[in-house]
Amino acid sequence: MTSTTLPRSELTQNLSGWRDGAGPALLLIHGVGLSADAWAPMLPFLTRHFAVTAVDLPGHGDSSKFAEGHGITLEEFSKAIGDLLSSDNERSLVMGHSLGGLIAVDVAIRFPEMLTAVVPLNAIYRRSETASHAVNARAQELSGTENPDPAPTLNRWFGESPDGETALMAEDCRRMLTQVDPLGYRQAYQVFANEDGPTDAALEKLACPALFVTGSEEPNSTPHMSMAMARLTPRGRAVIIENARHMMPMTHAAEVCAHLLEFCKHLDGTHDQV
Repeated sequence: MTSTTLPRSELTQNLSGWRDGAGPALLLIHGVGLSADAWAPMLPFLTRHFAVTAVDLPGHGDSSKFAEGHGITLEEFSKAIGDLLSSDNERSLVMGHSLGGLIAVDVAIRFPEMLTAVVPLNAIYRRSETASHAVNARAQELSGTENPDPAPTLNRWFGESPDGETALMAEDCRRMLTQVDPLGYRQAYQVFANEDGPTDAALEKLACPALFVTGSEEPNSTPHMSMAMARLTPRGRAVIIENARHMMPMTHAAEVCAHLLEFCKHLDGTHDQV
């Protein structure tokens, strides 16, 4: 793997991103502090099966940030994604990672007519008191004027001494975390810290098929969380990828893609050509 910076185009007035491939529409939503580039290890496979859009969230990559001076909510991120889906005028499978997973589920709840299915990766649901305290403490440390040292985050994601391709992935994440707009990073992280996953009632009414995926070694978006959400969702399934941690879209790209493809084979006719 080599470091990847994807060419961007303007997707809506507020969002930029990358597009390629042919087939059913697939929208990818990255996590806090990252960008569309975080999906690079999966893209060679995905573009053989889907018309892929990898979006930069507001305040990340090349997308403009929300206006300063008011508290940003999950709904505002979801509406930005909803505007993109509406402008494309085509129902889409939506896959999101971490905060992107929270957004993906919220979009599926708010705009069910726009989705064929939703695939949240490493999504949170009912954090423990300890985990909630830790993520809120990290959010409070963000100044909005400069980015913090990414080393603690990278250690959580990749371990203290990654090597080989994992070290290159960690370096790609270091680049994204240091280059992200500091205010955009703070806005997104505060939303991530303040949220505790979708409500049980919303999951019980989720209309589209849903595949919840996380890693067996993920301490924050735990296997228990994905399995609990899948049990509440009428058409939900959970997959736990062995030996994977938080950045499994990078470190376990082949496994994530394989589970996505298998999931799509069972959708109601929408992805027959996959």
